[in-house]
Amino acid sequence: MNKQKIAILVDSGTDVPPNFREKYGIYWLPLLINYTDRQCLDGVDIQPHEMYELLPTEIPKTSLPDGSMVNAMFDRIKADGYEHVLAVTISSGLSGTCNMIRLMGEEYEGLDVSVVDTKNISIGSGLVAIRAAQMVNDEGMSWEDLIVNIKREIPRSKVFFCVDTLKYLQKGGRIGLVTAMLGASLSLKPIISCNEEGVYYTAGKAIGRTRAIQKVIDLAAEFAKGADKVELAVMNGCAEMDGLHTRNKAEGVIVNGTVTITGQIGAALGVHTGPGLIGIGVIRR
Repeated sequence: MNKQKIAILVDSGTDVPPNFREKYGIYWLPLLINYTDRQCLDGVDIQPHEMYELLPTEIPKTSLPDGSMVNAMFDRIKADGYEHVLAVTISSGLSGTCNMIRLMGEEYEGLDVSVVDTKNISIGSGLVAIRAAQMVNDEGMSWEDLIVNIKREIPRSKVFFCVDTLKYLQKGGRIGLVTAMLGASLSLKPIISCNEEGVYYTAGKAIGRTRAIQKVIDLAAEFAKGADKVELAVMNGCAEMDGLHTRNKAEGVIVNGTVTITGQIGAALGVHTGPGLIGIGVIRR
């Protein structure tokens, strides 16, 4: 435990990798994946590859952690000796998790809880959470300074991704401002990101998957331009070979960037994007 007694809490939609959670002692709250006959905890009861295997037979729904899970997490953090909790969540424009934790934190006794709405999704949110953990554990930042400084990181982080089809986003009601007509043609692919309100929008488009992936790289490079140092995360959804290719290409194009994270998005997010996702998260330092 750090001397400031500050705990970092994330929801599983931030896709913070296990090695970073272990290194910085980040607490992790799983989202729920609901099938007709059972309810699963994201990353606990079901892993991404299992969810993708089941997609042809059933597209599940997702939901927030219930109140008892949040309270149990606060109890655990308090029992571990912490006095403050910084909860870093995916966008309130895409999930109710942020507001739920905020409301429950206001009512919980014995912990000072502050919630960061990253206005982002997946590793775009995760990079902000990791930055918060670094501020606390590596830089020894105080609670008051952390609250101020972490908000400055939100506009410095962004994620760009493409998917094979929009049907999963449409079915899950997560289409946001992405024009559904773009998905009518299998060849025209939108590149998706989150706007300042934390809602999906079309950041670009390309014809064909190869060009769409290149456009993801190009948009990430444009966002990274001008920063002295950039950390990158290359994520995939049941598309490991494309993810590896994208990482190699991104490292050559984004000269001021270093890939610090690679991996697969969690099952709860994969439900809404389907197989074939390729994304790049960028945080400007």
